[in-house]
Amino acid sequence: QQCTYLEIEQVERTHAVVLSRPAWLWGAEMGANEHGVCVGNEGVWTREPVGEDEALLGMDLVRLGLERGSTAREAVEVMAALLERYGQGGSCKEEPVPFIYHNTFLLADRTEAWVLETAGRYWAAQRIQEGSRNISNQLSIGREITAEHAELRQRARSQGWWSGDGDFSFAEAFSLPHQPPRMEAAKARYRAGRELLRQHAGHITAETFMGILRDKASGICVDSEGFRTAGSMVSVLPRDPALPCVHFFTATPDPSRSVFKPFVFVAGIKPVPQVTSPTFHDDPAKQVPRFQRAVDRRHELYRRHQAALELMEQDQEKGQKLLQTLRDLEQQGLEGMNALLGGTVAPSPEELADLFFDCVEAEMKFYT
Repeated sequence: QQCTYLEIEQVERTHAVVLSRPAWLWGAEMGANEHGVCVGNEGVWTREPVGEDEALLGMDLVRLGLERGSTAREAVEVMAALLERYGQGGSCKEEPVPFIYHNTFLLADRTEAWVLETAGRYWAAQRIQEGSRNISNQLSIGREITAEHAELRQRARSQGWWSGDGDFSFAEAFSLPHQPPRMEAAKARYRAGRELLRQHAGHITAETFMGILRDKASGICVDSEGFRTAGSMVSVLPRDPALPCVHFFTATPDPSRSVFKPFVFVAGIKPVPQVTSPTFHDDPAKQVPRFQRAVDRRHELYRRHQAALELMEQDQEKGQKLLQTLRDLEQQGLEGMNALLGGTVAPSPEELADLFFDCVEAEMKFYT
């Protein structure tokens, strides 16, 4: 199996996946599989040094967990085993100057959720049994560890990061004493995310999550400092196995100005070339030394969305109108999915197979 930088052993069978990913690499920032398992990752810097040696990227682990895990717990096991075997490392950005980080992951399926956090080849996992949980560019697993690397505590002791007395906290032992400046912003973002989830406790819907992902005041939705929220995803995973899982993707950056479009796993899904990035015969990401030149990886929806954004910025009135039209389109998708999940409508498998394609087509029309 060829991942971004490494080739690893393939397994006999992989699950169908839908991925939101940077076009140049093999892995994904987030995605879901046909069994209703969802995984997303965040970069993190810890006391373990980041390796410039090319290994698995955290984004490769996201995809591997989805392809090989039929539950969230299984995905955690797959990812932890591959991390221990191959390590993580290599540049996470398509630029000549390496940008390297370790990873934290949020995983969920119909019945439970997990947080998996890493520092080099070391890891800790926490099973979430109730309420809500968020991650944001920092270690967040303290003493509530459900599973861990066999030598995790030994490593912390040998490095003088933990005395060996009292309860062991993964975040306390492995977090950097002096965080890089961007980690300071992460703390505020993490607290804000937790607070927004707390405010809606007990009545969280897909719309709630979309609202949180669009929140600029907290820094959850980023559109500055050379970073921009590149894509967003919200999934509804019903406990009732008779109901389908519904995954909403923007496929465009900055969710405050993007449309969440529904996707449901069924047989014969219609391909959506409008959100598939172009491929290059002599791709600079695949040649060593890497990233020596830039290529335009924007897909068709991205290009049209970008052109529409420019228009919105030039003509406020037109921009507001377009934004309202896009929100109406999103609302239609949400209402359709709520009816599906509430059991009041039963769309044909063909309709569901075309669903994401049709939503993208409708959005494209508004941009022209």
